[in-house]
Amino acid sequence: MGARQLQEPGLFDTPAIGRMALRNRLAVAPMTRVSAGADGLANAAMRDYYAAFAEGGFGLVITEGIYTDAAFSQGYLYQPGLSDAAQREAWAPIVRAVHAGGARIVAQLMHAGALSQGNPHRSGTRGPSSVRPKGTQMAFYRGEGPYPVPQAMSEAEIMEAIRGFADAAARAREAGFDGVEIHGANGYLLDQFLSEGINGRSDAYGGVAGRLRLIGDVAQAVRAAVGADFTIGMRISQGKVNDFTHKWRGAEADAAQIFGVLGRLPVDYVHTTEFEAWKGAFGDGPSLAALARRYADLPVIANGSLHDPARAAAMVANGEADLVSLGRGALTHVDWPRRVRDGKPLLDFDREILSPIADLANAARHRREQA
Repeated sequence: MGARQLQEPGLFDTPAIGRMALRNRLAVAPMTRVSAGADGLANAAMRDYYAAFAEGGFGLVITEGIYTDAAFSQGYLYQPGLSDAAQREAWAPIVRAVHAGGARIVAQLMHAGALSQGNPHRSGTRGPSSVRPKGTQMAFYRGEGPYPVPQAMSEAEIMEAIRGFADAAARAREAGFDGVEIHGANGYLLDQFLSEGINGRSDAYGGVAGRLRLIGDVAQAVRAAVGADFTIGMRISQGKVNDFTHKWRGAEADAAQIFGVLGRLPVDYVHTTEFEAWKGAFGDGPSLAALARRYADLPVIANGSLHDPARAAAMVANGEADLVSLGRGALTHVDWPRRVRDGKPLLDFDREILSPIADLANAARHRREQA
């Protein structure tokens, strides 16, 4: 795939999102890389990995999902955390390196819930209800076999999870991050509470209105922890890592309700993710990003197969998104923004860098073999 010779309109504007002034509209999407220490400490390999995106010209770097507490939040072995002071300090050199490269960096805060497949802190998993998740654990994140049946979270465990998000957000600010993104997508805990068929609760966190309550409680707690002048985002999706084709049953009516609630929360942006971001969320209608803009009335980051510069630029030019985030495109070219701006060719994504384990050591080994 070749890049266009002319700069795509809009991608290299200098927007602001939340409290962050950015050098362009291009973000690195959060991608799980399971490359921290067994103790959840970020390391030098991760510093170099994130710094390369900044040096390559991206305006914003969003980290992989970071677990928030030493209870039930961790999803994968060797996932980084922000659950204590040592983990906070381990992130500080990464933040400084990204800033030195000219980019902003946001910490994505994640609770895996029933999809946890590697948590050394506590045995068993927790979710909104005792419903076995669809699918099987992901082998490239060191998982095997079906997901276990979770225990339904008690009210005390829900409060523990909310405190975990808030405390991790405070640590992110102390580490120098420019903001946090609350992971409410892809089938993890907040999305589990949001989803029909997974959330069967009959208390205040169940039913039509209650399914959105945990997202709201987390957003309010995070804002209280970080103050008014710190950027907070919320990631939302329909599809899940274990149920890729999932769609909201109520289609646009559900989108109106979900994004309408997000628009009333103390968050600064919405980050939508679909497999192909430019396509209609429910057939031939508007994209999920466009629906977020319509009903939340907040800045939107769009994610999903936007490594084609023309498609990325169209999302911005059409008013569907304020920023676009790249996963496969960024993994293929850490300097994707500079390549596009300079009219250089773009290569196709090589899935072997995520196989057999989607970590940084495997990616480096694969690149050496291909050199």
